[in-house]
Parts: sequence; structure tokens; C-alpha cells
Amino acid sequence: MKRLLDTISRPFLFALDPERAHALSIAALKSGVPLCPAPSARPRLAVEIAGLHFPNPLGMAAGFDKNAEVPDALLSLGFGFAECGTVTPKPQSGNPKPRIFRLPDDRAVINRLGFNNEGHEAALRRLSARAGRGGIVGINIGANRDSPDRMADYEEGVKTFAPLASYLAVNISSPNTTGLRALQGRESLAELLDRVMQARAATESEVPVFLKIAPDLSEEELSDIAGELTAKGMDGLIVSNTTLAREGLQSTAARETGGLSGTPLFERSTIVLAKMRQLLGPAFPIIGVGGVNSAETAIEKIRAGADLVQLYTGMIYEGPGLPARIIEALDSHMAAEGRASITELRDRHLDKWAARPLG
Repeated sequence: MKRLLDTISRPFLFALDPERAHALSIAALKSGVPLCPAPSARPRLAVEIAGLHFPNPLGMAAGFDKNAEVPDALLSLGFGFAECGTVTPKPQSGNPKPRIFRLPDDRAVINRLGFNNEGHEAALRRLSARAGRGGIVGINIGANRDSPDRMADYEEGVKTFAPLASYLAVNISSPNTTGLRALQGRESLAELLDRVMQARAATESEVPVFLKIAPDLSEEELSDIAGELTAKGMDGLIVSNTTLAREGLQSTAARETGGLSGTPLFERSTIVLAKMRQLLGPAFPIIGVGGVNSAETAIEKIRAGADLVQLYTGMIYEGPGLPARIIEALDSHMAAEGRASITELRDRHLDKWAARPLG
């Protein structure tokens, strides 16, 4: 059952402008007041990928904690890991407001924020202050919209955060920075990944580097990306960012431009996930994102090929107690099936999802 805080917080927050509501959520987490009791350790849910030990497979996706203000507070909600960012070298205000739109009839959100953040320096200062606290905290890096060399921005992100990040996520899949998704094309991607991996080598760090891709890709594009990930020695993949698709939506805000997240993204992102799992093979680490809002959706992502899953929009609709409820339900599911590790569920529905057309 939902806890009282979840029940009372949504009407209050939904009465506010989405950006104001988000700012209040960050402030509440920064206050240090425990919003929800974190679940106890669940050994059956632990996952080891890319040389990292995750206490459970559920993470907070990038976009919530853009400026690395509350990673430890997020971990205290029950998340097995938190991904901060997207962070760009220079601060930028992003796109004009309004730029976040709730679609309650669809349990979705459209945003066209445009990498609004305080820049590397602010995030680096906060992450340096928490050094040594433990917990898996990834840093999602991006490029400034006015950068004369966007690939250089990613190199700078690697060099800045490699000493502090548990992993780095190279975000070239946001639809809200003009031209950014063009970096997913094979020629551009090959150059970018070369430069990113060379930048990591220069830091003498072994921090894992993941690539985050869009769901709006063709079969050929997915094949090209898989080839480059393997050729360049990348450590993992995040599937996926928001979508530009709008099929089947009921809410009036569906006409707004930007990236769509939430429940409607689940099917498309899970199909892409399964196809990439088939292309990359069983050993390549993959994080599944898109439409996760329950233990059932988290499990299905894992069955479709994900090692780990992330959510964000789901918590907007279900409240801050959602991570703990998912972890408790995942553990109960494992106990009911008599399984020793959640990794035993991976790929069980892979063929079913991979056979579906991209549409």
C-alpha cells in the first residue's frame, strides 16, 4: 500500500508548476528529513556489472538530480544507485519556460528542458564534498548547446568526473538540444567514443563509461551503435532516453514538443533494449529505462535483457516511497519463486521482446 506521504504529496505538488514542484522535491531531500524508511539490505537483489557492486538493480535516472545536490538522499530512499546530471562544462539556463508538461491521463511527462544545469564546477564541488561516503553514484555528461566542439565537451566531462564518479554516462540522446542526436550516427559516434575513451585513458582511471541512446532509432542504427560500442571497448549501454513519438496519448498536453517519458515509453524502450541485448550478447552491461513504475515493470525490463533498471517519471506519479515498495516487491517475488539472485530472471522474455517491430 502507498504510504501516507505519497498519498498527500501528489495533490500538493501537482497543484504547482512542474519546475516549482521539482525544486521543492530537491529541497525536501536536501533537508535531511527522512521522507520514507529505506528497505533493508536484500542480498538476492544484488547485481555485479562493469566491476561495480549494486545492492539492488533499481536506480534513479538522470534528470532528477541535475546538479548532484542529493545523491545520498536518493540512495536513502532505497535506490541501489543514483545518476546525477546531465552536466555540461559551462552553466546554462536551458530552453525557455514553460518546458515541463504533465500528462496525468497517460501517466507521462513531456520536457524540453535543454540541459539546464549549473555546470561542471558546481557539480564537482558537491561530489568532492561527498567523496568517501560510498554508494553507487553515476555522472551523466553532456555538451553545451553553444559549444564550438561538442565532442570536446564530453572529453572535458570525462576528465572532470572520472576521479569521483562510480560510472560515467555519455548522453547524446536528448531531443532537446538541437543536433545532439546526430552524434548517434555511426561516423560521428565512432569519433566521439574514440575521444571519450582516450580522455578516460588520460585520467589513468578505470571508471566505467556507458552510452545513453534514444528509443527513436532504426534497426540499422541500432546495429551500427552496437558495433561501435564493441569496437571502442565501451563498458555499458543505457536504453533509453525520452521519445519524440506521441502515438495513443490522451492528454491535451501531448501536442507539446519535447521528449516524452513515463508509461507510454515502456513498450518502445523495452523493444530497443531487447534488440540491443541480442546485438551485444549476454556479457555486455545494459541499463533499462523507460516506463518503470512498479516491481512488475522493473521485472519485465530485466526479463527483456536489462541488468539494471532506472526510473524517474514513475516517482512523480507514485511518490517518494516508490523505490522502497519496488525493492520490497522484487524481493518478495524472488522469495516466492525460490530464486537466489535476481540475475536469474534476465533474458527470460528476450526473444519475445526482440521479435517485436520498432513500429
